[in-house]
Amino acid sequence: QFPLGRRLPCDIYWHGVSFHDNNIFSGQVNKFPGMTETVRKITLSRAMRTMQSLFPVEYDFYPQSWILPEELSLFVEEVRMMKDNDPSWKPTFIVKPDGGCQGDGIYLIKDPGDIRLMGSIQSRPAVVQEYICKPLLMDKLKFDIRLYVLLKSLEPLEIYIAKDGLSRFCTEPYQEPTLKNLHQVFMHLTNYSLNIHSGNFIHSDSVNTGSKRTFSSILCRLSSRGADVKKLWSDIISLVIRTIIALTPELKVYYQSDIPAGKPGPTCFQILGFDILLKKNLKPMLLEVNANPSMRIEHEQELSPGVFENVPSPVDEEVKVAVIRDTLRLVDPQKKKRKDTHVTVPPEQQWLGVQEHPGLWEVSPWQGVDEMSSKVPPKPTPSVILCCRCQSLEQAREGSQELPEAALPSLCLKQVFPKYASEFSYLRLVDRVAALFIRFLGVKGTTKLGPTGFRTFIRNCRLSNSNFSMAAADILYIDITRRWNSMGIEKESGMCLQAFVEAFFFLARRKYKSLPLHEQVSALIECCECRLAALRRKRLVWGCG
Repeated sequence: QFPLGRRLPCDIYWHGVSFHDNNIFSGQVNKFPGMTETVRKITLSRAMRTMQSLFPVEYDFYPQSWILPEELSLFVEEVRMMKDNDPSWKPTFIVKPDGGCQGDGIYLIKDPGDIRLMGSIQSRPAVVQEYICKPLLMDKLKFDIRLYVLLKSLEPLEIYIAKDGLSRFCTEPYQEPTLKNLHQVFMHLTNYSLNIHSGNFIHSDSVNTGSKRTFSSILCRLSSRGADVKKLWSDIISLVIRTIIALTPELKVYYQSDIPAGKPGPTCFQILGFDILLKKNLKPMLLEVNANPSMRIEHEQELSPGVFENVPSPVDEEVKVAVIRDTLRLVDPQKKKRKDTHVTVPPEQQWLGVQEHPGLWEVSPWQGVDEMSSKVPPKPTPSVILCCRCQSLEQAREGSQELPEAALPSLCLKQVFPKYASEFSYLRLVDRVAALFIRFLGVKGTTKLGPTGFRTFIRNCRLSNSNFSMAAADILYIDITRRWNSMGIEKESGMCLQAFVEAFFFLARRKYKSLPLHEQVSALIECCECRLAALRRKRLVWGCG
């Protein structure tokens, strides 16, 4: 640990909170600039809403959401209209503070009038969503899934998903929400940090029981009931890829701001925590994305009043150690150099022992995606962890005493993108809009488009005509920018990416009136890219001339 930084550069920097912990100019860092801001509840909801407007079927895994306080009146009106259209509809809503974590400030309501204003909603914005009233239950308890996702690269996009995750259980038997049980957090909220305080919370040494279990143990039970585990994993992979695709445009804007092209800087990777809820019909629903998922492999146990000790958690260790280990293996800068080098383990290395982890379930979740047989699933080969003792890391390096890759367990992280890129590339429209936005930012290191940049975009893409003058473009810029800035999303003046996307959609609807929105946007993107390419060729000719 180097709390004050270090003078010599590192291959890999592992920061606890954000990309901005220190100034880094080389190597790899385990945080993306802007990730914390991008996955906040309001920003995530806006990104998902944009994708739902383009691809409503593909993005139906995210609950309908409203942003408070600016959409409070819209929320009240839309709920009233839906109730008028369907008098039998008796919804429940969940309110989540934008910057909240670990279940802090979350509550359930039956009526929009029950939102707790009291001045706090202005100082602490929130997202309100339709509550999923019919979740899949296990042992009569509601649970969610924490899956670990490695975003290894942004450009090109590279995504890995851990083969196992955590299932976090409520501690009171589930009942559908009523006015009487709305406030029973141990029944409705799956947050570990809340349920740990319940008298019913069970710390277990087994990954199959207790209030925190492995996701693979849940899959085992589902498989024994005849559930289609293959389809479930396929749906989860699709959810993860589509969510990352929704987040990448904003991340790219932050990335070019902190690490401008042509300037020295690190490359980035990051482990994300995806919180997913399974509905009764096994449809996965995204609850939220955590930029800094807990990697603790222990829990506090009270020995006597006020006296605590840290106790190992076998479930956390089973899942999290593998995620960290294999992330480092994937980003290891020396890995390529070792590929063609035959490494032998010196005899002086002393093996402390071999720990065997027998198969806890018969159907591997990834067999569900790749090679699972629906009739007779093969039993997994027990994984082996080898532990070796060296005097020090430096001595190991000097003596070339490196553990051979073959001696390590197989990777728990499975690549899903670009492996399945052909199935999802058509969704990356907003990525291309973001590329246009970045192109016209002008000043390196900024995330806001000024009025001159917007006018240049309109002029170079030849989007002004007799029906849409440059003066109309100026008014469009002012109206949208003023509204977005009034929401308090950004303090700096100028047009943020989300505002530019709104303006772009407006122009697409205006130019291609008879097409569906995603076709309108796609057509305008191609038009802009074509005209910019022609302008670039013309400038090259002028330069040569």
